[in-house]
Amino acid sequence: MFDWPLLSLLIWIPIVGAVLLAAIGNRMPHLVRPLALATALLAFVLSLVVYAGFDASTSAMQFQEKAVWIAAFDIHYHLGIDGLSLPLILLTTLIGVLVIIGGWTITDRAHLYMGAFLVLQGLMVGMFAALDALLFYVFFEAMLVPMFLIIGIWGGPNRIYATIKFFLFTFFGSVFMLIALIWMYLQGGSFAILDLHQLPISLSAQIWIFLAFLIAFAVKVPMWPVHTWLPDAHVEAPTGGSVVLAAVMLKIGGYGLIRFSLPIVPDAAAELDWLVIGLSLVAIAYIGFVALAQSDMKKLIAYSSISHMGFVTLGLFLTFAILRNTGELTGAGLGISGAMVQMISHGFISGAMFLAVGVLYDRVHSREISSYGGVANTMPWFAMFAVLFFMANSGLPGTSGFVGEFMVILAAFHANFWFAFVAALTLLLGAAYSLWLVKRVFYGEVANDNVAGLKDLGKREWIMLTVLAVLVLGVGVWPYPLLEMMEASVQNLVEHIVVSKLN
Repeated sequence: MFDWPLLSLLIWIPIVGAVLLAAIGNRMPHLVRPLALATALLAFVLSLVVYAGFDASTSAMQFQEKAVWIAAFDIHYHLGIDGLSLPLILLTTLIGVLVIIGGWTITDRAHLYMGAFLVLQGLMVGMFAALDALLFYVFFEAMLVPMFLIIGIWGGPNRIYATIKFFLFTFFGSVFMLIALIWMYLQGGSFAILDLHQLPISLSAQIWIFLAFLIAFAVKVPMWPVHTWLPDAHVEAPTGGSVVLAAVMLKIGGYGLIRFSLPIVPDAAAELDWLVIGLSLVAIAYIGFVALAQSDMKKLIAYSSISHMGFVTLGLFLTFAILRNTGELTGAGLGISGAMVQMISHGFISGAMFLAVGVLYDRVHSREISSYGGVANTMPWFAMFAVLFFMANSGLPGTSGFVGEFMVILAAFHANFWFAFVAALTLLLGAAYSLWLVKRVFYGEVANDNVAGLKDLGKREWIMLTVLAVLVLGVGVWPYPLLEMMEASVQNLVEHIVVSKLN
């Protein structure tokens, strides 16, 4: 069975499903939701098949598929995965299923809504699996289109402003990445990502390439100060759009830094690690204070995401500070592993928080914290899930939110005490804005008639929140399977960085 082109199936089954939805939507509307769910479930099951056949003991690319695409420029349709891409593919297919379930009540052009998410899912999987830089770039750019439509058609009152801002920010950054890729192709004659890892590049050229990649991927993370598109996009996006944006699309920036910046231009990354570490610490601390000032639940979670994604970029670039200070490969790998765990954990937690806000919004049609109060009195089961997710967001031990942040803070101690001190502030700030929201929304007396009339979770909502709660607690209590999956690839990346710098 593993001889099948499983990665291509993961990419194209959702896209073909979206085409079928567009074709039958107006003729057989009763089939739209079952077909969308069946397509998403099939993709998720296939991703589990890939996981079952994955060999975690090696850092080599697995499940490779390669075919000539544009022969004149040696561009290939080349796919493959390692321990750094597989966890993100599993996250993508899981979130795809939950988003379809979450959008079950959508009535406005439901076939196009479901289809847009399926196309987006296929493109995101393609980007995580791409081993050709131009193929990666095509998927990277193509993802803008379905998300542009999701926000622009099904979003809030200011959706046009938000979606254009989102598009322009991301497109602007990706132009620099394309220029860097073309320059490297002219030097080495190949767009293969693994060939680019071995391409000898002078330090001055590396610095320019590093800055080009940083601009492209910093917008996606998003890093301070190119983060301003994210709160607008989240506020205007429908619930499903916010879930995918926070749970998966933000991880594209971190993945790009891992796949391109660290292995291709390690000398430049070492020279400029202070820049990324500084920006990451600003995001962790400053944006945490900004989150405290928010009155809109979606905006608070959006700013929280920026702060928590700062841990990802911090962990990645602590690698160079640790190697410079101690030469410890284990400590350097701890930062990268922590960044990866943080990405997966944040995918679960942020997706769950946006789904929780969506549950309230479906009932009250308000995202303002002041519109609620005493929700736990009328929706006790929902309150149980929501409080768990917000506590996980603040780094509560026993949840996945603690594991990644603890690993990055531990790595920071290997690099510099003050890095660890500033990074640890997010545990206090995260607890502050999470508890502030929980207190005002869920506890106290029932604030108004809207809250008094709320009904607790339905079956569909139970499924979504239970799945994510199990994962948040599962990774928090037993992170070993996730760490084992990525261990060989992380170690290989660190060794590659060390060898490249020695040469």
